Amino acid sequence: MGTSEGPQRITMTPAARRVLEAAERLFYEHGIHAVGVDRIAAEAGVTKKTLYDRFGSKEQVIVEYLADRDERWRAFLDRRLRAAQPTPTARVLAVFDASRAWTAKYSSKGCSMVNAHAEISDPSHPAYSIITGQKQWMLALFTGLAEDIDQKRAGELGLTLMLLHEGALVAEGLNIFADPIGHARRQAQALLAAT
Repeated sequence: MGTSEGPQRITMTPAARRVLEAAERLFYEHGIHAVGVDRIAAEAGVTKKTLYDRFGSKEQVIVEYLADRDERWRAFLDRRLRAAQPTPTARVLAVFDASRAWTAKYSSKGCSMVNAHAEISDPSHPAYSIITGQKQWMLALFTGLAEDIDQKRAGELGLTLMLLHEGALVAEGLNIFADPIGHARRQAQALLAAT
């Protein structure tokens, strides 16, 4: 089920879904390199052979984990954007609101893509394009939203909004100060009010 744009994907059977759910919990909590296939299989209640039959390799489990998480984030964000007030500024701020809600529910240790990139920085790794693709997609989203605010400065505004957003996600994972996403949202709102 792959496309020419990214790594090959597998068809999810019930056993594969259990493996993926276990891998997501373990990878996010402990790190990708720290978790072996034996532990994933045990947590999923399947044999190691079943894991390899369904996924072929740990790398494919990683691909599925990150791709699934990215797909769920995009769907979550899309629902939030569709529900937002139709003003350009409200739509930008809805991204920050969505990130705050998402992190409260799914990402107490920060952005899974940023965390994964700390472990997977080799462009030849099959999951690398998912990690960087998600961030490229976010930049394109912010730039597109910025076009409705100031078409001439959309590129610059998109970059600044992306930096505010991504910095907030990193700060959220580090837990150094309270509500970094809320702070970034307020800074984005001030920036857009001055535009």
